[in-house]
Amino acid sequence: MAQRLALQRLLSLPTRGLLAPHGRALGTSAGRRSTFNVQDGSDFQDRVVKSPKPVVVDFHAQWCGPCKILGPRLEKLVAKLEGKVLMAKVDIDDHTDLAIEYEVSAVPTVLAMKNGDVVDKFVGIKDEDQLEAFLKKLIGA
Repeated sequence: MAQRLALQRLLSLPTRGLLAPHGRALGTSAGRRSTFNVQDGSDFQDRVVKSPKPVVVDFHAQWCGPCKILGPRLEKLVAKLEGKVLMAKVDIDDHTDLAIEYEVSAVPTVLAMKNGDVVDKFVGIKDEDQLEAFLKKLIGA
């Protein structure tokens, strides 16, 4: 009975934004909308390959320590660009087919895509200055 009351109280609390599948809150700012999780191959085609904007594709895994450092760092820099570039997150364990198609042999692997083509790529963790240079090159700034 006490557990039920605690659950009811928890469910009645106001939420701030929506909860993502992995429990992280999703805000509604323009920067947050620039980053999305790829749902399947069709979603990747529609939102990445056919995107009119440049897209940074972050191939990562839940068990990857460096991915947990790089992902938020990259998301923050993409958000600063206010919609000039999008960021697609691809979990290699959920989307092995995409990892194979794009020759991802280690994580994190980050691709820069324009007009459906891979124009740049890096593997491993980078500091913020290196990431900024990577993004500026992608958007032509």
